[in-house]
Amino acid sequence: MGTQEEECPFCQIVNHQTDTEILLSDDQLICFRDTTPGATHHYLVIPRRHIPSCRNLQKDHVALVEQMVEMGRSILEKNKVLEDIRMGFHLPPFTSVPHLHLHVLAPASKMVLKSQLRYGPQSHWFISVDKVLSQLRIRGKVK
Repeated sequence: MGTQEEECPFCQIVNHQTDTEILLSDDQLICFRDTTPGATHHYLVIPRRHIPSCRNLQKDHVALVEQMVEMGRSILEKNKVLEDIRMGFHLPPFTSVPHLHLHVLAPASKMVLKSQLRYGPQSHWFISVDKVLSQLRIRGKVK
């Protein structure tokens, strides 16, 4: 039986153990396409370091989340997408992979109903990145 990190599909991507195409990367983050896209442009930005979910974030992770947002914007800009963007995280227990991942979706207004329910502002299990950053700055954790 391996460790959680060894068994984590996203850690396997980080460690080049899959054939997932890495679109952007730096020393802390990588970006790739979501395998079940909820929008025309649907990317995931993940930290190289294993963090189980947004509920594990603390105030000192603000800079990391901001870097995740910047990488998300970069991949969209690379694809000439500058507006109608939605970014956020699923809240446990509604996370499909137990490794922090920022969903970067566009055009948000063109998402089908199923995607709106999963990633939209009315979803009870999806929290916008702005809300995550606000909660981290004010409370030091994600509620």
